[in-house]
Amino acid sequence: MQAQKNRASVLKQMKKKKHCYLFLAPFFTLFLLFTVVPVLMAMGLSFTSFNVFEAPKFVGLKNYVQMFFYDDLFIKSFSNTLTIAIFVGPIGYLLSLVVAWSINELAPALRTVLVVLFYAPSISGNAYMIWTLMFNGDAYGLLNAWGMQFGLINEPIQWLTDTKYMMLCVIIVSLWMSLGTGFLSFVAALQGIDRSLYESAAIDGVHNRWQELWFVTLPSMKPQLLFGAVLAITGAFSVGEVCTNLCGNPSTDYAVHTLLNHMQDYGNTRYEMGYACAISTFLFILMMGANQLVNKLLRRVGS
Repeated sequence: MQAQKNRASVLKQMKKKKHCYLFLAPFFTLFLLFTVVPVLMAMGLSFTSFNVFEAPKFVGLKNYVQMFFYDDLFIKSFSNTLTIAIFVGPIGYLLSLVVAWSINELAPALRTVLVVLFYAPSISGNAYMIWTLMFNGDAYGLLNAWGMQFGLINEPIQWLTDTKYMMLCVIIVSLWMSLGTGFLSFVAALQGIDRSLYESAAIDGVHNRWQELWFVTLPSMKPQLLFGAVLAITGAFSVGEVCTNLCGNPSTDYAVHTLLNHMQDYGNTRYEMGYACAISTFLFILMMGANQLVNKLLRRVGS
């Protein structure tokens, strides 16, 4: 009986605010067609053998059994993805927050310039060219040239082909490019905080910037913190383009081969779309699990 009352109440509210749903309809339609439907189709195709040219054939859990128990390269790519995500996700997220907080009190003109400078790498098409020049393996690479000039190294280091350095290079470049949309949302959130909250906090016993940050600033920007966390997790687990542009595909001994690279290998090169969809489904579940964990932690901020 209570369920029927609740349903009737919801329908009544929806009818009352039907113009709001009308404005939401274009975005919702596009989101449904180009996000929800493809995700559901990928999950369905993960249980099939599908080579694009022939109709999918249902194979049950065969792709997942192959992935977890017989595909050594999948295990390696999973390990590489976790390694990159552990460093790039939390550090990139905190870096975005710290940089946004640091420049928040600057003069508007200077703040705008710095925001553009920090945000530019995430959208720059020349980012990989710059870092390739930096990590070039011959004596003309900037790091090698500086190292030999100051006597730090005796011969050039193959930064992008030596397995000892490749992961470090990928993590550095990924962090450099991590100040993206999440960073902009933090800047906007900091600018939108009511200054009277700090005055009230001072009356209640908050006396330094760290206490202001924990008890006023962070609780006031929880929606942006959650939004930034989603973007950081998605970016950290979907690193693949950086690896390909810096170290090639495949990289030396698959040292920086990630789940995204593995999925693209089977989907775009081998046309084994069923297996590629199984990898993408696993990656999607991994992202969702990490997102739920981080959201639970962020809800405790300032509480």
